[in-house]
Amino acid sequence: MLVHGYHPYAEDAEIYLPGVERILNPQLFPAGREFFASHASLTFFPNLIALSLRVSHVPFAAGIFVWHGASMFLLLLACWELGGILFANQSARWGGVCLIAALFTIPVAGTALYIMDQYLNPRNLAAFCAVFAVTESLRKKYVRAILWLVFAASVHPLMAAFSFSFCALLWVMDLADSRSLDLPLAATGVGLFLPFGISLDPPTSPAYHRAALQHGFHYIQRWEWYEWLGIVAPIALLWWFYRIAVKQERKALARLCKALSIYGVIYFIAALVVDLPPRFESLARLQPLRSLHLMYMLLFVIMGGLGGEYILKNRVWRWLALFVPLCAGMFVVQRELFPQSAHIEWPGVAPRNPWAQAFVWARGNTPADALFAMDPRFMQLPGEDEIGFRCLAERSRLADDTKDSGAVSMFPPLAEEWWSEVQGQSPWSSFGVTDFEHLKSKYGVSWIVTQQPVAGIECPYENSVVRVCRLP
Repeated sequence: MLVHGYHPYAEDAEIYLPGVERILNPQLFPAGREFFASHASLTFFPNLIALSLRVSHVPFAAGIFVWHGASMFLLLLACWELGGILFANQSARWGGVCLIAALFTIPVAGTALYIMDQYLNPRNLAAFCAVFAVTESLRKKYVRAILWLVFAASVHPLMAAFSFSFCALLWVMDLADSRSLDLPLAATGVGLFLPFGISLDPPTSPAYHRAALQHGFHYIQRWEWYEWLGIVAPIALLWWFYRIAVKQERKALARLCKALSIYGVIYFIAALVVDLPPRFESLARLQPLRSLHLMYMLLFVIMGGLGGEYILKNRVWRWLALFVPLCAGMFVVQRELFPQSAHIEWPGVAPRNPWAQAFVWARGNTPADALFAMDPRFMQLPGEDEIGFRCLAERSRLADDTKDSGAVSMFPPLAEEWWSEVQGQSPWSSFGVTDFEHLKSKYGVSWIVTQQPVAGIECPYENSVVRVCRLP
């Protein structure tokens, strides 16, 4: 956490935390909840977090901090357990754990994912479940693996589907080996578990198409060359590690590397299939290359393990020479991503970011049924640090063009309402009293968050960057 930071209300927290907050206080979010409820309806995550907070009576901010810390610890514990299967050497085992810990916030190719986000979300919980499930599958303890996968599916069905398909591949490979079947059978068998279960009919709405194109990581043909390298290079590395493991008669390591290579190729082909033909556009939102998240986690455990065994060994200076610069580099990148916020936003400590300060004021000084409007691209503004308004202010707002478009890309029926509200707030920088009156009459907006002063509108809160104003 000291390396990667903690930003509880940033980025996708805007999608996941309002579901928890509404369970704890049903009066919240009388408007616009469809933009987070669509995700919440598919996961037990908000119910789990809300239940834990009710039972423990821990304050919300402290509770999600504890959950986040626990998810980090459990992922490292899962990697430690996996390392114990792959390597007999303790240096190797520690090398795998330390490498993945140092690289929690490294981008996973072009998927817009990290290994572990800097805030609590269902992916973080599904991540440690996935590694535990793979570990149990390598031990051939399939019932335990299924239990981990069931919990992962309850908090994040899509990410669990990738983990399930990989564990299924391991099982099919075992079956093929035990019956002396050819490897192509195993590769074909895992195709039965690909998480493709929705209509092939492409959504025809221009609003949906616009929202989907804002998320270029759904479409592999829009990736940069170095992002493509993030697919090909890991597969090549894994095949190399497989050859090494075979020569050294390391059965578990060879089995894992071989399965990951096949898994990577299958999902790469799947990504090409759903991205290139226009009729499959609706399938692109399943993001087959999110499969890389599991691959990267396991790859770093393998790389760190081999590095610890053959290079770092028991030489302290070598460990320091590798991990001090690596952690320092990751720290610097995180500070550049959140320059106006504290590196670790501790529970109960007032935020340093001016936008966050305004959102906190709105939470404590506006009615629970207040409806806000603001620049639909506010999360992209310099210095805003991608802090979510809904999750921090605990107030409704009209749709934005950043996170709500992500909900639309996954749930096309939201497209028309989303586009209407985004257009209704554009171009925000030139809005005047008449425009705000229109928002009030059309949508029932009662408050706005804006950077520019507006004549004739009372602003009971303002700081050096932003003001919160009540519409007359």
